[in-house]
Amino acid sequence: MVSSRFIITVIGIDKVGIVAGITRVMADFNVNIVDISQTIMQDLFTMIMLAEIKEENFDLSSFQKAMAGKGHEFGVEVKVQHEDTFRFMHRI
Repeated sequence: MVSSRFIITVIGIDKVGIVAGITRVMADFNVNIVDISQTIMQDLFTMIMLAEIKEENFDLSSFQKAMAGKGHEFGVEVKVQHEDTFRFMHRI
């Protein structure tokens, strides 16, 4: 079984149901949360998750589209990046 990890970021104006909506999509795709951090600064909602899948034929593109679509419903920006890509882009 292959395991892949992803960084998921969610940023936008806080509204009821963001966490529930985002995690519902994750559950639909069998994506597990490994670690999570979220905060609200005044009315700005921020969340970052380390997530993992254990499927060999995981459709990352479909997952990214579904997550972005759910984010659009709530008026927040959702990005899904493979952990290796995220680390490479954010190294110092």
